[in-house]
Amino acid sequence: MIVQEFYSIFLKCNQRFSTDTRGITPGDIFFALKGDKFNGNTYAKQALDEGAAYAVIDEKQGFKSDKLILVDDVLTFMQQLAQHHRRQFDIPIIAIAGSNGKTTTKELLTGVMSIKYKVHATSGNFNNHIGVPITLLSMPLDTEIGLIEIGTNSFGEIAFLSNLLEPNYGLITNIGKEHLEGFGDLEGVAREESELYQYLIQHDGFAFVNADDPYLNRMAHRLKRKRTYSLNDEKAKCYVEVVDVAPEIELLYKGSCIHAHLSGMHNAQNIAATIAVASYFRIRGKKLQDGILSFRSTNNRSELREIGTNNFMLDAYNANPSSMLAAIETFKTLKADNKVVLLGDMFEIGKNADEEHKIVLDAALALKCPVILAGKQFSKVAKGTDAIAFETTQELVDYLEEERITKTWFLIKGSRGMQMEKAMEVFLT
Repeated sequence: MIVQEFYSIFLKCNQRFSTDTRGITPGDIFFALKGDKFNGNTYAKQALDEGAAYAVIDEKQGFKSDKLILVDDVLTFMQQLAQHHRRQFDIPIIAIAGSNGKTTTKELLTGVMSIKYKVHATSGNFNNHIGVPITLLSMPLDTEIGLIEIGTNSFGEIAFLSNLLEPNYGLITNIGKEHLEGFGDLEGVAREESELYQYLIQHDGFAFVNADDPYLNRMAHRLKRKRTYSLNDEKAKCYVEVVDVAPEIELLYKGSCIHAHLSGMHNAQNIAATIAVASYFRIRGKKLQDGILSFRSTNNRSELREIGTNNFMLDAYNANPSSMLAAIETFKTLKADNKVVLLGDMFEIGKNADEEHKIVLDAALALKCPVILAGKQFSKVAKGTDAIAFETTQELVDYLEEERITKTWFLIKGSRGMQMEKAMEVFLT
């Protein structure tokens, strides 16, 4: 079956679909995706038994049904269907890429833009070759603006996702040390992320450009349609002045105070990006201020939490060398008598893992406060230093349970696999 024919079926099913039989509700379309450890084709009968309207498969089944749709490759078919659905919309579709801050910026923008528009945005961080088509297929027909996050961990992914998404607007938050195992160095990261700009250049798209990032400044040179934003350059089209970044952010934009329940220069950049985009789409003044103020980060991303006599800067969803150093720099500016830094290993760093962990550790030790580490990598580079290091997060948790620290500010950060949020949960009991 060709995509255009199936699209009418997709609409008749009210765009309801699932890639997991555990989430099937009667009337859904089931896409039988394959993975390294699963084969959705083997669940086709179960999906139909549970009420799925159709099951899209790429392997013939041992039973016959007019509800089975056989295609060459389910994932490719789903991607093509998502692109066809996207082409039904003549609206701003904003692709959000970058090394750090994509999800926070997207969430900020979603809250602010929803004040005026019917917004459809990426759920969580569904930003890869499966997540982007799922996001597109979920886009209601009355959507007025799409905010779609696109991510990468290997060369070619941004180009592929840009061509799939076909954005007419784009934003790259920054260029940082992400997935160095795949990209090698910052130049490699910049080359990969720049594919979004390349797409916009080729298709007369519009970019919102972080003028404070030297890589983005250089890469944006060929963009004919762009709007720059900056925390440092008053000549930028959207200049935002920093008043304070810890424990919460205070900014000035066109003489008005912008307050946010976030901390750090990195989040100030995310807010500046939000201001640049929202003001372009005519959301300004009190609506803009209130929209940003109403945002509260969740899911272990840039959270500010108070538990008993302690306060926490919790950013344990993910980590790379750039975001680690940004968090430490923010913690440095915080005015508090007692501070403790809790860091977990960074993953996917590649051959320079020792060096990158040592740089982060040195920055943390320079704060002259207790530094407590979890992970084999940090334990390795911490030898001979004043840091307290454990090979596992659980050992760090056990240590905190014994110490019972009070009246202290904590910075908690690490890669997702380290589950560093468990260190904060000690204080909930």
